[in-house]
Amino acid sequence: MRELVADLDTWSATTPDAVAVVDASGPHTVQSLLARADALAASLEEVTGPRPTLLVQADNTWRTVVAALAVGRLAGTLGLISRHSTRDEFAAAVEDIAPDAVVCAPERFDAWAVGEPLGDVLDGWRWTGHRAVDPDRWAGGVVIGLTSGSTGRAKGVVQSEESLRYAGRQTIEAVGLAPGDAVGALVPVSSAAAVCFGLYLPLMLGGTVVLADKWDPAAAVALLAEHEVRWTMCVPTMALQMGSAAPDEGLLRGMKAMTVGGGPMDSGALARAERRLGTKVLRVFGMSECLGHTTSRPAEAEEVRLATDGIPFPGTDLRAVDEHGSPLPVGEVGRAQVRGPSLFAGYARAGRVAAPELTADGFFPTGDLLVTHPDGTVSIRGREKDIIIRGGRNLDVTEIETAVARHPHVDQVCVVPVPDELLGERVAVLLVTDRSDLGLPEIQEHLTAVGLMKAKWPEFVFRVDALPQNRVGKLSRVDAARIARELRDVVPASTA
Repeated sequence: MRELVADLDTWSATTPDAVAVVDASGPHTVQSLLARADALAASLEEVTGPRPTLLVQADNTWRTVVAALAVGRLAGTLGLISRHSTRDEFAAAVEDIAPDAVVCAPERFDAWAVGEPLGDVLDGWRWTGHRAVDPDRWAGGVVIGLTSGSTGRAKGVVQSEESLRYAGRQTIEAVGLAPGDAVGALVPVSSAAAVCFGLYLPLMLGGTVVLADKWDPAAAVALLAEHEVRWTMCVPTMALQMGSAAPDEGLLRGMKAMTVGGGPMDSGALARAERRLGTKVLRVFGMSECLGHTTSRPAEAEEVRLATDGIPFPGTDLRAVDEHGSPLPVGEVGRAQVRGPSLFAGYARAGRVAAPELTADGFFPTGDLLVTHPDGTVSIRGREKDIIIRGGRNLDVTEIETAVARHPHVDQVCVVPVPDELLGERVAVLLVTDRSDLGLPEIQEHLTAVGLMKAKWPEFVFRVDALPQNRVGKLSRVDAARIARELRDVVPASTA
């Protein structure tokens, strides 16, 4: 984070009283943040020496910003962990990252059994540490963010500062952000992607970071409007919830754009949300392992912004391949592979970086299904493994969700399997809707009208107040499937 610290040193030299961070505790100036970062860096260096690896409880507050700057002062590496992590998850993170120091709130320090505290830092937080044994172990990585762990043990994604700056610059250019523009950080900054776009990008831009530490859709809309935020990135569920929760239409008309990615997206639902909010919604495709590698742009037509995932950043290559790894032509769906300047250094394992498994020509398989269009835009068609196997037939979850989401009264949708003794799995749909009478018969009529074959129709439709989310705000299919199973047990089966 050395370059980011240099950016803020330059900023402080000209306008030390400029507000760089706004969080629940109020505004924080550039000068005050750097002073706190220097104090934390001094405490760390006395114990760890230079270039330490610091694991910090990454809340959406000034403390995470200060920790990033302190690590930058020492040319070290910042590890991120959510305050919601369990003791076992913390232990797994420590096993993978092997930090030289840990900083967290007192209640987390005790719950995680961090060790013997060395004192207080960051206004009452505790820390512990030891002498850094190998400062070169991360191959140039400056941040380690944990994945959500929705498919198993969370993985520590190691990213370089060059990757952060590349992804930040490309996003700034695509959105049309100007120096000093305020940026909203709604997604928890405990992942590499969230730190890149919610913390690094705005500070690099010389704008205010507006941090929301608790998710409340109505409060988020008010926060973005109050601080005249020009751009934010969030998951689709958040955007849709903000659209539904906005008390008045057009409150965010001053925003240049709202970028959404990281979950299922329906163009109709996004269009309703952006009309309600008054800003432009930009679909993107990216992942922690290769930060934000496609985007649409505010000036593009709605059918491009909302119905595709944009085009790759300059210098980033994205392709669809068949099961043998051979590139597919335009218009054919295949397995997504990516390479480019924001490709990660590898995963944190046993305190060192393990290089990613790449193809012979340097592409990283993302695990997604992709199709490219003649105009250069791309569309994600779901995950390779997002299928329901009903009676031996593979059903594409994304295809069913897309068809159901076209119903005008469906705000959000999630398709999941429920176990069945005869067929193995059946199709269930969780709906967020403004209609209390919307059920299976009308959904089936709708699917007839949109042309989805009967063999793919859902057999259960359950209305819910909200779709379950994981810690970073993404749709949790594991929890959605659990909810569907529980509801199925109390609702008679319907046949499609």
